Amino acid sequence: MHKKLQPFIDRYNEINELLMAPDITNDIKKMTALSKEQSSLADIVSKAKEYIKTIDDIEENKALLEDKELGDLAKEELKVLEPRKEELEEEIKILLLPTDPNDDKNIYLELRAGTGGDEAAIFVGNLFRAYVRYAEVKNWKVELISSSDSDAGGYKEIVALFRGEKVYSRLKYEGGTHRVQRVPATESQGRVHTSAITVAVMPEVDDVDIQINPNDLKIDVMRSSGCGGQSVNTTDSAVRITHIPTGIVVTNQDQKSQHKNKEKAMNVLKARLYELEMQEQIEKEGADRKAQVGTGDRSGRIRTYNYPQNRVTDHRINLTLYRLEQLMNDGVFDELIDPLIADHQARLIEANGL
Repeated sequence: MHKKLQPFIDRYNEINELLMAPDITNDIKKMTALSKEQSSLADIVSKAKEYIKTIDDIEENKALLEDKELGDLAKEELKVLEPRKEELEEEIKILLLPTDPNDDKNIYLELRAGTGGDEAAIFVGNLFRAYVRYAEVKNWKVELISSSDSDAGGYKEIVALFRGEKVYSRLKYEGGTHRVQRVPATESQGRVHTSAITVAVMPEVDDVDIQINPNDLKIDVMRSSGCGGQSVNTTDSAVRITHIPTGIVVTNQDQKSQHKNKEKAMNVLKARLYELEMQEQIEKEGADRKAQVGTGDRSGRIRTYNYPQNRVTDHRINLTLYRLEQLMNDGVFDELIDPLIADHQARLIEANGL
């Protein structure tokens, strides 16, 4: 472990010296890049220094065990130091894991009604509001991008931008099929119905992340529909963008400005194309890589929400909580997400031989 940690300390110290060099202080771009790298190393270097000191302290106290005057004191010190050494080893293993380059990004969250008709659309609205409540708990911002209302309430589809600290790192585990079991309001016999919706989690991307050939786009301008006052009904502000090579279609009519709708639709298209690239890359890299990524396959059932039993079950880690009401109303998603992260980290530690 010591040999693995020393290069991090050496690089951190090297960056310290570089940041004081005149040629670097006069180059804002280099200085910013080095400062960012130094910041990314801060946690592992701090733990590494504590770990090395703890190892040295353990050796010193072991050498004193036979000393008549200091032996008892050394035993007491070792009772504290040895458990701390084990704690530090586990903390360092996690810090040594390869990081997901998307973890710090904002996300586009897309929910779509699947099997179950009106009941699925209603659950899209329920789950979206639960995610918004979770965002409030995390002090994230939510911006509605587009939505398609259902006649019975809820949404056939809704897309929103979630902005905040490490949004993707938390919500990337939500991608997949979510199944709901409950008695619909229209059910006169009291029978439990099963419906399903899909959730897609797409990192917000910059132009440097993905390039789009304008010749690959078909852009249609049309009249906005739905509520919004007279101006919505009398202006051709809605925009539909079709990416011809993939067949992906993005529609936006949330804004009265055609330009703003086009800009938002393009941003969602970039996110969808980026997600497609990520999935293709994962497929190419094979089963080992699939086992390591935290994002969910949209086609796979990941979770069941059973209302009669107040139960939510995550099928990936066989976790069941009887906290469905709190999950939907109070935004306690960390109770599901933290175990998923722990499981993911455990598999990564095993895969990387740490």
